Amino acid sequence: MKRYPMIGLILVQLLMMAARGEANSYLAKPGEKPVAIRVSTCAVSGGFTHMYAAVDARLFDKYGLRTEHIYIQGSGPGLTALTTNEIQFLYCAGDATIPGLAAGVEVKLVGSPLVGMPYVLLARKDIKRVEDLKGKSIGYSRPGQVDHRLARAILKKFNLSESEVTLHPSGGSQPERYRAMQQDIVQAIPVPPPLDVRGKKDGFQVIYNLNDLGLPFIYSSLHTNSTMLANQHETVQRFVAAMAEAIHFVEKNPERAKASLSKVLRLTDQDSLQSAYDAYAKLLVNRRMLVPPNMVTEAVGVAQERGTVVKRKPAELFDNSFAEHLDKSGFLRELWGAELR
Repeated sequence: MKRYPMIGLILVQLLMMAARGEANSYLAKPGEKPVAIRVSTCAVSGGFTHMYAAVDARLFDKYGLRTEHIYIQGSGPGLTALTTNEIQFLYCAGDATIPGLAAGVEVKLVGSPLVGMPYVLLARKDIKRVEDLKGKSIGYSRPGQVDHRLARAILKKFNLSESEVTLHPSGGSQPERYRAMQQDIVQAIPVPPPLDVRGKKDGFQVIYNLNDLGLPFIYSSLHTNSTMLANQHETVQRFVAAMAEAIHFVEKNPERAKASLSKVLRLTDQDSLQSAYDAYAKLLVNRRMLVPPNMVTEAVGVAQERGTVVKRKPAELFDNSFAEHLDKSGFLRELWGAELR
């Protein structure tokens, strides 16, 4: 009779193990051949911390995905590579890609790990207010990119014209634009963390928090193409699950996450790394990864106002079924427990 409690305890443990296995049904099965995929990030940015950390920690391996991470600069080239299946996933700011998707690019967002506006307007020390930029320049990467559209939104907010404040293309990468401001070629640039910290140390100053613009802004998001959605549904589901685990991993392993970010950004300053971590692992993180439909609709409206010929409805630009399945299956509850929100 004394053995019964022990048997009961074993049964409970087995049931718990089975429940956990069912919750994470996305893991590779023993002996399963891994699926080779290529994923690109469209910039070198702290906003892609979760991808960098997932690759370094080999999180994709456990989901049966042999993942090659490459860099394709810019949302346009990234979308082109995705539609031709040169890459199978693109990790890029949804705000930057939505105009292309609305115009007819056959790609969908399948998850948004970060939602919100991380950018600030960094300026030279003699610029105290946005209005002080009259007769001066704001640097940006290329027409149509996120920083270009933000620069235009700033001018509109402060009733400034492009004849009063020049919008100056200053290179494709954040370091290029930063050097342009150091050389006084431009006097301000929109930057995300951690460049704001470096800027302050170099004598620059933040003159405006772009979150105050009140723009709908879907930041780092997962995109895939119609081929994957039609023929590789399970692979897409597993990739989304791996990225959901990456969100948990980054929050629970800050030093490893910052090490991954340091390697990609070639950054060793601890204050800068902490600034990036605070923004992208805490402030903007979207644990459930659902693409916000209202923000997609607003972003399409903004794109249309700016001249985009809209050929697809907002609801056709994203597929939340993969993120929703993570919740329904119990996977997210297994990851986060009571912390899930």
